Amino acid sequence: MEIREIIKNALIFPAKNLETLSIYALLLILQGVFLIEGIITIVFGLVDIINIVIGAIYLIIAIIITLITGRMSMQCIKSGIDLEEKLPDFQWFSNLGVGFKKIIITIFYFIIPALITVAIGLLTNIFGTILYLFDQVVLNIPGLVIGDSAKAMDAISVASYPLLITLAITISASLIIFLIFSFLQWQAEARLAHTGNLRSSLNFVRSIRDIKKIGLLRVAILSVYIYFIVIAFEFAIAFVFDHFIILSVLNIIITPYIVLFSQRALGLLYSDIV
Repeated sequence: MEIREIIKNALIFPAKNLETLSIYALLLILQGVFLIEGIITIVFGLVDIINIVIGAIYLIIAIIITLITGRMSMQCIKSGIDLEEKLPDFQWFSNLGVGFKKIIITIFYFIIPALITVAIGLLTNIFGTILYLFDQVVLNIPGLVIGDSAKAMDAISVASYPLLITLAITISASLIIFLIFSFLQWQAEARLAHTGNLRSSLNFVRSIRDIKKIGLLRVAILSVYIYFIVIAFEFAIAFVFDHFIILSVLNIIITPYIVLFSQRALGLLYSDIV
C-alpha cells in the first residue's frame, strides 16, 4: 500500500470506530486521574497506612486501565495488518495479556537505548566534565562576588567548553539511537499484534529483517508524515485553546484520535510483508 493511501485510511479509521474512540478517550482520562491520585495519596500519606493502601489501589486500577488501552492499541494495529475497517466489539477484561506484553516491549525498547546512552556518556566523560565545571564554579564564586569577576567568568567559560562538546556528542548519538530503537519498537509491536508472540517481538534481528522487507525509507517517510500530522494537530489544539477556551475540551478526543491513527498506519504498513 502506498504511503498516501496509508495516511488517508489511517486518518479516516478512528471516525469509523467512534465507539472505540470514545471508550479509549474515557479510559485515558481515568488512567491519568487514578495514576495522579495514587501517587499523590501515597506521597502525602506516607505516615498513614490507610492512605498508602488507598493509593496502591488507585495505582492498581491505573495499571489495569493501561493493560486495557494497550490491548486496544494492539487491536488497532492488527486491524491494519488484516485490512479490516472495523475493530472487534469492545470487551473490558478480555485478553489483557496482550496489553501486558505491549508494556514489556515499551520498557524493553526504552531501557536498551537508555543504557547505551549512559555508556556513551561514560565514554565521553560527560559526568567528569560536569564535576569539573562545578568545581570551577565553586572555586570562582569569591572572584565573582568580591574579586575579579571578568577573570572568574573566563575561567568558568573555559571549563564549560569540554562539557558543551561532550553534551553535543552524547545528545546527538542518543537521538540517533532512540530513533533507531523507535523504528525497532514499531516493528516489534506490529509483530506482537500479528503473532501474539512476545519472544519474537523482542528479537532485534527479526525487527531489523521486517524493516528491510518493508524498506527503511518507507518506514522513515511514514514516521515523518505522522510526526508532521501530530504537530499540525498540536498547533490546532493550541490555537483553539488560545482563542476558544471552551473548545479545548476537544483535546479529550484528539489525543486518542492521534494514537489510533498512528497505530492504524503502522498496521497498514506492516501488512505489506504479511
